[in-house]
Amino acid sequence: MSDMFCFQCEQTAGGKGCTKIGVCGKKPEVANKQDELTCALIGLARAAAHGTPDAAVNELMLQGLFTTVTNVSFDTVPTDALIGRIHAEKEKLDRQAQDFPVAELWSGNEDIVSLRSTLLLGLRGMAAYALHASVLGKEDPAVTAWFYKGMRALGENHTAEEWLALLMEFGQVNLACMALLDEANTSAYGHPVPVKVPLKIEKGPFIVISGHDLHDLKQLLDQTAGKGINIYTHGEMLPAHAYPELKKYPHLKGNFGTAWQNQQKEFDQIAGPVLFTTNCLMPLKPSYADRIFTTSVVAYPGLTHINTVNGKKDFSPVIQKALELGGWQEDRSFTGINGGTEVTTGFARNTVLGVADKVIDAIKAGAIKHFFLVGGCDGARPGRNYYTDFVKKAPSDTMILTLACGKYRFNDLNIGEIGGIPRILDMGQCNDAYSAIQVALALAKAFDCGVNDLPLTLVLSWYEQKAVCILLTLLALGIKNIYIGPSLPAFLSGNVLSILVEKFNLKPITTPEQDLKAILG
Repeated sequence: MSDMFCFQCEQTAGGKGCTKIGVCGKKPEVANKQDELTCALIGLARAAAHGTPDAAVNELMLQGLFTTVTNVSFDTVPTDALIGRIHAEKEKLDRQAQDFPVAELWSGNEDIVSLRSTLLLGLRGMAAYALHASVLGKEDPAVTAWFYKGMRALGENHTAEEWLALLMEFGQVNLACMALLDEANTSAYGHPVPVKVPLKIEKGPFIVISGHDLHDLKQLLDQTAGKGINIYTHGEMLPAHAYPELKKYPHLKGNFGTAWQNQQKEFDQIAGPVLFTTNCLMPLKPSYADRIFTTSVVAYPGLTHINTVNGKKDFSPVIQKALELGGWQEDRSFTGINGGTEVTTGFARNTVLGVADKVIDAIKAGAIKHFFLVGGCDGARPGRNYYTDFVKKAPSDTMILTLACGKYRFNDLNIGEIGGIPRILDMGQCNDAYSAIQVALALAKAFDCGVNDLPLTLVLSWYEQKAVCILLTLLALGIKNIYIGPSLPAFLSGNVLSILVEKFNLKPITTPEQDLKAILG
């Protein structure tokens, strides 16, 4: 009997599943406790069918699902507390409702387990987006209701056809969820605008903030204003520099480091604290363990956790640590993976559609022959240099749209412009796949064709569950010929993969040269 089972991320052991300890560093007791949490959430969803969950219960559902996303929580204590709260709320709604049996979560017919798991992992990703929107006061009742519908479905018997229909329905709901988060972010902070972000850390006290939660960044900026502490983004927080209401803070200075999987090296002896607002936290090294702080559902044993009290967070412990450490005595210049000293972001839908006429004219004139969306999650598994090489080898008359942390493989490259438009357009975080979809739909409308008829190819890298929900959204929209790598998900059985290949022409990546030739001819 295995100590645990987890196959939700791209780097899972042997490409099949982690059974002794998570490749991410998650211990068996944590993995098993998160399985118990998942089964309790199914029980909560069952109970909600016989009662009316309030805002607190809705938040529990989102927090519970987000807690189980890869590289979020390494601690059983807060998970136990969540389970206790879930059981208490379930009792109020329907004390007869039963949790799903933990032993059955990953067992049964291979294809049914595959389909059920795909829906569960998609729900985990969507919960992250819904929670970010919720803290900014935005909620879509249809999206909220679908969490309960989806979680109940996990405990029910369905045919393969019914599971596939649920997955396509979920994909449409996740599109609505990403639209909700887009509205939440842009209404609070304005539409992103292009900005060049330096990779230099100025001397003196500083704080690095990682993750996706812009509301946490806003609160940190407010609380550090005038205190002589500079703020630097890390990982998926980079696009924050493009939002007008955030970029106006003069002490939001630049970006530290590259993608999440390099943190154990990049944080070594760091002279300032790091605040993790969401994934992706890795097991800590002694050289910096005393300067890592967590908030929201992120958890790691022994760390100081910043809680929300009356809707606000007090980042005083992080600020005090920054002042105590004092930063570096001289400016330090860092570079991206390819040696660049700055990166550009802010090319979200509003900006790109603002120059749509130029883009359309360039396509008609033959100056732009093809668009590639090269983006998604980064990770540690070998083979991800494919994405760097793909961008380098893409012909000079092609444009590269990108988003999420996979862009750190190539976002410091200077590969020129077409008609004054940079060839690499960073559209933002993983949830900003919504921006990319809106741009594609606008171009299809302009050329009076379907999205699949556009000179556009999606070349995606995946690692965790937010990539799963985005892929399901793209498939639900009928988008075909998507290239995905660096390896295929372990939770997709052979038969399920065959269905996706047949229906959507989903393609595993091969080599940049071979794939470019297949795409461009």
